[in-house]
Amino acid sequence: MATETVENYIKAIFLVCRESATGEAGMSRIASAVGVTTGTATSMVKKLAGARLARYERFGGVRLTPRGTRVALDILRRHRLVETFLVRTLKLDWAIVHHEAERLEHALSPVVLEALDVHLGRPATDPHGDPIPDRGGRLRTGRFGPLASHNAGAFVRVEQIADQREMFLRFVATHGLVPGRSVRVRAVDHGARAMTVQSRGAGPVTLAFQAADAILVSAPSR
Repeated sequence: MATETVENYIKAIFLVCRESATGEAGMSRIASAVGVTTGTATSMVKKLAGARLARYERFGGVRLTPRGTRVALDILRRHRLVETFLVRTLKLDWAIVHHEAERLEHALSPVVLEALDVHLGRPATDPHGDPIPDRGGRLRTGRFGPLASHNAGAFVRVEQIADQREMFLRFVATHGLVPGRSVRVRAVDHGARAMTVQSRGAGPVTLAFQAADAILVSAPSR
C-alpha cells in the first residue's frame, strides 16, 4: 500500500492523534486533514486496518499500529527534512514550503534522505520548530507551552509555531516571533483576551490569545 495517498492518510492520522486528548483520531478530523469527505476517509481507514497499519472500530476512534507509526515517522522525517532544505539551502520563504514538501516527500529514497540529513547537519527541528524524527524513528518531544499562558513581564523563547497557514507564518515572521527568538511579554489584557509582546530586534505587537496559543514557547532559565 505504499502510495502517496496512503502515506498522506497515515501522516494525518499520526498528527491528529498527537493533538487529541484521547490519543485517537476521529474520522471527521482525518477527513478534514486530508481534504476529503468523511465517507472517503472511512473507506481508506478500513483499507489501512486491513493492511494492519491502523486500528479502527465502527463509531470509534482510529489509531495507528506500531507498523503504521513507523511509516508515519518516516514520512514526517522526509517532510521536515525537505522543508529544512528548502528554507536553509534554497532560501525559500518558510510560509510556502509546506506544500512544496508535500509534493517532494514521497519521492525521496532512503539513500537520498540520509544524504540530505547529513548535508543539513542532522537538524533536530524544521524551520517551524517541529521535531524531525531521527534515523531510528525517535521523535524528540519538548515541554513547550503557549505564549498566551504567560503573564506580563515574562521572558520566553519561541520554540515552535503550531499554526502553519501561510498568512500566519508571514505575520509572525514580520514581528520576529520565530523559533529561536527571545520574546518579552509587555502587557496582558484578560478582558480583551489579548497580549502585547516584543521580540528582540522588533517592535511591540498585540496578539489575540487565539494567535498567541499557536506560538509555543519555553521559559529559559536564568
